Amino acid sequence: MSAEFERDLDVYAELALNIGLNLQPGQRLLIGTPFAPTPFEAAPLVRRIAVKAYAMGARLVEVIWDDEQLSLIRVKHAAEDTLDEVVEWQFQAVMDTVQRGDARLIILGRDPDLFRGQDAQRIGRLQRAMVQRYAPIEELNPAFATNWLVIGVPTPGWARRVFPDLPAEEATARLWQAIFEVCRVKQPDPVQAWRQHLRQLAERSQYLNQRQFTALKYHAPGTELTVGLPVGHIWQGGLGKNRAGVQFAANMPTDEVYTLPHRAQVDGVVAATRPFSYGGSLIEGARFTFAGGKVVDFTARRGVEALRNLFETDEGARCLGEAALTPHSAPVSQSGLIFYNILFDENAACHFALGDAYRDSLEGGVDMSKEQFLAAGGNVSNIHLDFMIGSSELDVDGVRRDGALEPILRRGEWAFEV
Repeated sequence: MSAEFERDLDVYAELALNIGLNLQPGQRLLIGTPFAPTPFEAAPLVRRIAVKAYAMGARLVEVIWDDEQLSLIRVKHAAEDTLDEVVEWQFQAVMDTVQRGDARLIILGRDPDLFRGQDAQRIGRLQRAMVQRYAPIEELNPAFATNWLVIGVPTPGWARRVFPDLPAEEATARLWQAIFEVCRVKQPDPVQAWRQHLRQLAERSQYLNQRQFTALKYHAPGTELTVGLPVGHIWQGGLGKNRAGVQFAANMPTDEVYTLPHRAQVDGVVAATRPFSYGGSLIEGARFTFAGGKVVDFTARRGVEALRNLFETDEGARCLGEAALTPHSAPVSQSGLIFYNILFDENAACHFALGDAYRDSLEGGVDMSKEQFLAAGGNVSNIHLDFMIGSSELDVDGVRRDGALEPILRRGEWAFEV
């Protein structure tokens, strides 16, 4: 590794701990989850993070590691009657972390084409078993019991998908550089650049919260959609706060401000503008038709079976849980790359999420029962899957209480100043 790369990797680790996680003295740090175990290729970064975490007063740093080929082997060869089994100790590790209020770091890097050509029904069974086992953990964490962060690290399969015409080593190096760029690692003062950026996201959120629109209207090629917003919805962006009051930035990169839609007030059609994946299967060219808040029809050039498996998860999987606004000029978009990784691609474009809504996106939502949250317009599900709908051709309007429209985005860019 070159001296420049070593320096960039060190800055990346510093940003993850100080700006992203905001790791507190006395906390433990768990790296990885059953859904997103840590790729072996992340080891050099993980070791840097561990050294810095202990220097910051961490009590323990532990990792759930991943060999993605073992997941593929299981899909191919495991006996049919074993596909509903999960690795219990991994779920218990996350449960313990949530119950203690410790910190969690997720490092993404899995090959988006890992399960290409495999039996969608077998993949679906594995995914549903994981989702069902994770449900009790989600029930414990509606108020962000932990401070957590998601970042990315290149792996050979992922780099090959992003740069298919380059040799493996060069593709990995190019993907590292792209990640460093969009995560502001290359800035003269990365920490200050992040702090300024997070302030701007907070100001955007504050403006939208003051407006309290009743709905959003989306217009773009293939998209004509109206998304109702519940009374008391809260826009957020940049920094969140865990139950102990610790502020953290859950994603690096992050260029979105987001809230929750009303689960029963989404109507029209919407076209995905970037690929996304579910359960290790890539979905491209997706198009959804909504009526009364639910997906009533869907198509895709690739990944229809993966979508069908998703919608069979539970009733809430057909409703929206998040509406996020991201300008077309965001760094990921301007890179000109499709990352084939939801962490990065969702920060290139406006997006929605099918499934669970964040409780703190609704006034009083954290303290509501499931039934109260549903009645107020929030959605509840065991999944939360983002898909991108933004582009330089997207217009978004806010609907005021008097029915008048107010521009929010024009041709993919903010239409208001803060």
